[in-house]
Amino acid sequence: MSKVFHWITALLIITVIPLGLIADRLALDASLKVPLFSAHKTLGILIFIVALCRILWALTQKKPGDLHPERRVETSIAHIVHWMLYIALVVMPLSGWLHHAATTGFAPIWLPIGQDLPFIPKDESLAEVFAGLHWVWSKVLVLSILLHVAGALKHQIIDKDVTLKRMWFGNVQLPDTGAPDPQRAAPFIAVAIYLLGAGGAAMGGLMSHESHSNGEALTEVASEWVVTQGTLGIGITQLGNPVQGQFDEWTAAIQFDESATGTLGTVTTTIAIGSLNLGSVSGQAMGADFFDADVFPTATFDADITADGPTYLATGTLTIKDITLPVSMPFALDLQGDTAEMAGSLALDRRDFAIGQSMADESNLGFDVAVTIMLTATR
Repeated sequence: MSKVFHWITALLIITVIPLGLIADRLALDASLKVPLFSAHKTLGILIFIVALCRILWALTQKKPGDLHPERRVETSIAHIVHWMLYIALVVMPLSGWLHHAATTGFAPIWLPIGQDLPFIPKDESLAEVFAGLHWVWSKVLVLSILLHVAGALKHQIIDKDVTLKRMWFGNVQLPDTGAPDPQRAAPFIAVAIYLLGAGGAAMGGLMSHESHSNGEALTEVASEWVVTQGTLGIGITQLGNPVQGQFDEWTAAIQFDESATGTLGTVTTTIAIGSLNLGSVSGQAMGADFFDADVFPTATFDADITADGPTYLATGTLTIKDITLPVSMPFALDLQGDTAEMAGSLALDRRDFAIGQSMADESNLGFDVAVTIMLTATR
């Protein structure tokens, strides 16, 4: 049974690592990117389950004797590496699973378990922590595997003992030396290395969330009405699933007089494209085929405000990637003296603004984009 767990784990690992590396290097619109990432995630969860079963099995069984108990340092290092493998085989896939649950969109898991986890909210900051852990422990896993393989080859080529034989199927009889067990401290040392790795990653910023930024702060604008709180949301459909995000940085210059006739006021909104948080595809959305944030760091909405019965309209133009088109956004307005609460929405077609031109159909990315805005402003 121990050998079955060993070789199943080995086969899963040599499959899942190349899948992740290849998928990560493919362009966002590559047809294989999503299925490769889905396969990577699915196999990762299977590795997590197998690793837990393997650890439970190992803890309940009498361990085979060490081949060279007299080499205490070498034997202790071997056990530490073994426990590093155990920990990495649990932490790496679990952190990837948690990252998937905390973010939205992109590459579903192919298991009948749902895409979410209990007590794990959709939160970009939390997702960054899990992504950092996943990155750190992928490197720890690879290093542990290399040390594990190097040790096995050393036993085979230099020591010429039966290490590889007893890793394969069949029985190998070993003498009971009665030597003290050097394995007791190994798991504790492995845990200490884990804590050092996680702490180093945190200090290095690998697990800290930084809002995507266009590199320069937006200029403060003069406004008759000052926005005290608000959200500028965006909704897309990816692989048939809704994905929600928002722009974290934007300004609004609002002039509005409810007692005026005809045009009641104007609004100019400037949006920092680089501040978009859109789950796991935030970075790709900044690329040349999408928002091309390096070349076009801002979008602008200029409109006149009019009333249409109980509904208000902001009618003007929206500029994205230097493409300017007429738009009209209906919105609800609740005025209480010098405080106003506003909620509106706007339906766009990404193709009108040359977003995702390489995706000519909706199999990966839907054409429709829903923009929502809610804000509170004071005069």
